[in-house]
Amino acid sequence: MIAQVYRKPAALLASLALPLFLFAQDKPDRPPWAQPSGSTQTQAKPATAPDKASEATSPRNTVKVNVNLVTVLVSVLDDRNRPAPNLPVEAFQIFEEGQPQEIAVFEQETKQPLDIALMIDTSLSAHKEITFERDAAANFIKQVLRPDDSLSVFAFDETVTQVAQFSSDVPVLQSAVHKINDGAGTSIYDAVLLGSHALNSRPKERRRVIVMLTDGGETTSRSDFESARRAALRAGILLYTIIVRPVKSENGRNTAGEHALQTITETTGGAMFYPESMEELPIIFDRIDAELRTQYRLAYYPNPRGTANAYRTIEVKVLPGYSARHRTTYFSGPQ
Repeated sequence: MIAQVYRKPAALLASLALPLFLFAQDKPDRPPWAQPSGSTQTQAKPATAPDKASEATSPRNTVKVNVNLVTVLVSVLDDRNRPAPNLPVEAFQIFEEGQPQEIAVFEQETKQPLDIALMIDTSLSAHKEITFERDAAANFIKQVLRPDDSLSVFAFDETVTQVAQFSSDVPVLQSAVHKINDGAGTSIYDAVLLGSHALNSRPKERRRVIVMLTDGGETTSRSDFESARRAALRAGILLYTIIVRPVKSENGRNTAGEHALQTITETTGGAMFYPESMEELPIIFDRIDAELRTQYRLAYYPNPRGTANAYRTIEVKVLPGYSARHRTTYFSGPQ
């Protein structure tokens, strides 16, 4: 994978709408300039990015570099709600706090390795479809993992338990899924917070993903919504949430956790899924896998540089006829 480095996009784009969407599986019909070639990457001349780094040399010739590169993973669909790979850098604009930013790094279909926290709500075990749920999750593990990726399995009810460490060993991970015990209660906020902390301890330059399968009925968390949201944002995760609703009407179920998950999911740039039956789970897992393999990676050096330890808003716009989903906020950290 060769990252493209650009001094400036070839053209600025007119004001564009940024609709939300559901992910689709089929490959799109591409315009001529978006047809795949022998390679998805080409090398451009390096650019000198503004405010790229500040350096200080100690008496022992140790150089400290503070790099403020902000990376944004973007999922793009066309006007028929199908994945849209192979768009050029000119198709994108990125803004921070409403200010246009220069795209310094651009990758089509990034191959950045994945770290995935697969979180299974064991209160779902009261449902007769629990075996089907576990089989679908086990198949997802086999499908999604590449040699450089890793996945950890968590079970959560009134507590959150890591039942398998981060690994690329598919049989071990599948066995962990099938051995998850039944539970009671649902600690959604604790699951997001602890999953985010676990991913935040993983090496940098990897994509951090939580895939959560839950009924959305928050009942027993010790942490609150804001703590979970902040942990997810600071870890830079993508949250994919699958809500299995035993009761379809909102009048008959606890929706507090479901609505909270929707907010966190949209903020991180992930997606929500609402299967009508457990038989849809393999299709949803397919969609998540496909999206993770067709994401664009954009990166920029904030200009002007914002204050340290603050939340900053991000907006990505694409050409008319396409829509983009991405994280909308990041935490700037120390500078």
